[in-house]
Order: sequence, then C-alpha cells, then structure tokens
Amino acid sequence: MVTDINADSTFGQLGIIALKSAHELGEKVNRRIIERRRNNIDFQHDARPQPESYMVAAEEVRFSNGEGKVKLRETVRGKDIYLLCDIGNYNCTYDMYGFTNHMGPDEHFQDVKRTISAIGGKARRTTLIMPLLYASRQDKRKGRESLDCAMALQEIANMGVNDIVVFDVHATSVQNSIPLVSFENLYTTFDIIKALLDNEKELASADDLIVISPDTGGMERAIFYASVLGADVGLFYKRRDYKVVVNGRNPIVAHQYMGRSVEGQNVLIVDDMIATGDSIVELAVTLNKMKARRIFVAAAYALFTEGVARFDRLCRQGLIDRVYSTNLSYTPPELRQHKWYKEVDMSDLLARLIDFLNYSRSLAPLLDANESIKELFHTKTAGLI
Repeated sequence: MVTDINADSTFGQLGIIALKSAHELGEKVNRRIIERRRNNIDFQHDARPQPESYMVAAEEVRFSNGEGKVKLRETVRGKDIYLLCDIGNYNCTYDMYGFTNHMGPDEHFQDVKRTISAIGGKARRTTLIMPLLYASRQDKRKGRESLDCAMALQEIANMGVNDIVVFDVHATSVQNSIPLVSFENLYTTFDIIKALLDNEKELASADDLIVISPDTGGMERAIFYASVLGADVGLFYKRRDYKVVVNGRNPIVAHQYMGRSVEGQNVLIVDDMIATGDSIVELAVTLNKMKARRIFVAAAYALFTEGVARFDRLCRQGLIDRVYSTNLSYTPPELRQHKWYKEVDMSDLLARLIDFLNYSRSLAPLLDANESIKELFHTKTAGLI
C-alpha cells in the first residue's frame, strides 16, 4: 500500500551511520533505500530534496595504546539517525603496542557509545540497529554472575537512544530492563524460508519435512517454522554433565530425540546462532544414523567461532546438505565460497525497516511475517514461481 508523504511533514531528514563493523551491510541498505524512494515503493516520494546518499561519515580512531574515539565528519542536527553496528565482527583490527588486535564485542559496543556521544543529542531522533544484541546470551543470572545485557541496554537508553532494533534476540525478556524505551525484535524467518524454498524445491511439499530444535530453549522458534511450513516438529534434549565445566560450559553427555521418526524424511534444524557448532555436528551425525534423508540447517547468525573445517568435512561427506544464515553479522569471504553455505541477504528488510521508522509508520507488517510466509509457501507449492 502506497502512502502519501506531504512536503511539509515534520519527519526528519534520514541519516545512516554504519560503523566499520557493519559498513558493507550499511552500504547495501543505503542503496536499497535510494532505490525504494526513487521508485516510490511503499511511500510516495518525499517532496523534499533527497541526497545522493544517506550515509553520514564517521571516523573510528584508535590510538597506539588502544584507546579510541569516534568523530562525525558532517552534521546530524535535526536528522533521524540510524546507527548500524555488528558487535560480532571479529575482522575489524587496529594496531596497539606494535601488534594487530582484533576487535571483540566489548570494543564494538564501546564504539557504539562513542558514536552516540558524538551525536551529542543534536539528532532529531536516534535509532540503534544492533542485529546481534550485545551480551544477549548473558540475559539471566545463574549464581554469582553479571547481567551484562541488561546493563548495556540501560546504558544505551540513558544516553538518549529512542529506539533499539535487534534480530532474533536470544531472550526477549531482556527488554524488561528498559520498559520505557522502544525495543523491537525482528525475525529472519521469512527471508530464510524464502531462500530455502528458492534453492530446495523439494521442501515445498511439507509431507516429508520435520523441523527440529537442537534444545528446549529453541522450541518456540522450531514450532513457528513448523507451523508456517505445515510440517511436524521434533526436539533434541541436551543432557549435560553439570559436575564438569569445560571452557566455561557444561559438556553435553547425550542428545535424546523426541518426535516422530526421521527415517526417509527431510530435516530442517533451526537455531538462533551457530557458535562452536558442536550441537549441530552431533545432531547431524545422530540424524544420519537415524536414516534421515537430507539435513538442512537454518540460523540467523553463523559465527563459526572454531572455524568451518568440521562443517565442510560433514558437508563433503553428505551428512549436512546446506546451511542457511544471514549477513546480519560478519562472515568471512571464504565461507561464502563453500557450496554448502547460502547467505541470506537482509538488506532489503533493513531498508524497509528504516523507511517505516523514518516516516513514523507502523512496523506491524515487518514484525508479523506469518501471512507473508504462508502466502510464499502456498505459492511455491502451487508452482507459480
């Protein structure tokens, strides 16, 4: 539906600050928005003069001792600023005391705060788009430990950020720490399912498809995938040895499957992220022993914190057919070259998100993808596209 945007509207001029961690994605989003506004997609063209680019230049400076600062190269006064960052981008480096240091989530988050400080309250409205939420796995207290995610959100809110946008957050309950600040959690489900159906034609028939969660925490996500695909759902229960701690984690003793037989069935394993990949690897081996036909993996974030060698080996052995993940967080170029890996481009959804927010329109069409997924699935099933 196309909506009129009046020339005398009070909407702020759009400005996008993409930090170094998310520069590639930010450029894609910028081009998408330019295309959308030139072609009057969703909204009729804003009568105000539109720039050639909506990117606001920001310089992230590092001193030789590791300290840093952020400097904006142009004014943001009166603009609606959308700050895009990727706290998972380990490929960002800087020189410190003569050696090369890779930036971690803590340093990326510090640059987010520096950028908000550089904006200095001059923007009309500031929206932080942090797809992979900082410290999102440290969302609840188990014993004597810190609550990093809640503290980070409160710090950002206290600095004057108006909206915080995340994707596939590990636990939505973290938003309770900032009840008076807009916190939007979007899902990558539609885009991943679309990519899946575009590449795996046989999955358009859900009669032989089972969606599986690798743990109890991801059951809600698996149920959602299964419901929109019209497939059955299964669960692998992780039995851990809580007497032992290895690299800060209790090791998994065994996986116990609950659900209908996977023999001769296509299996889709869904999760929020692939970190070490241990669970997915063990599940793939187990499912093959259970005589599953083909195994696909879908995750919002493919971190591969211990490299992709094991996954590559499993895929070459035919134990895993394909892994689908998004470009919301950094993935190395060599990963994209593997035939078993399919990257799902999220720049169009981000462009729509920014457009909707900039023109103060409801995000309901973006937050609830149920109908869009069902329409896509039925269209694919009918063989119309």
